[in-house]
Amino acid sequence: MPRLDHTIVHSTDRFASAGFLADLLGAPEPKAYGPFAALKLDNGVTLDYAEHVAGGSEFVPTHYAFLVTEEEFDAIFARIQERELPYWADPMHNRPQVINTLDGGRGLYLNDPDGHNMEFLTRTYSEELLTSM
Repeated sequence: MPRLDHTIVHSTDRFASAGFLADLLGAPEPKAYGPFAALKLDNGVTLDYAEHVAGGSEFVPTHYAFLVTEEEFDAIFARIQERELPYWADPMHNRPQVINTLDGGRGLYLNDPDGHNMEFLTRTYSEELLTSM
């Protein structure tokens, strides 16, 4: 079965944005890989941060969801709180400074330096929950 190998994440400062996420995840610092700041995740997927060329068209911030263990969530949440970063329980950012407990797990959303909506969740959402939203 095919699996995702890498994806490009647009940024205004590739190392600042990749480093922001690496820091929250407790992951190693991103490495230079050609024009990218490559952040390798534990599952083998790499996020290749690319700087958006000034004067080009604007890039649209996107959404990235990270399935983490309960222990990893605790560590990520502690780093978010230490840095006093705003976070939300929902993707539309209507419930500030709250985590969700959907499907018996925990989850939260926050924006990275470029406005990408980063989600950390401990349980994949069930089909029943998704169809009820």
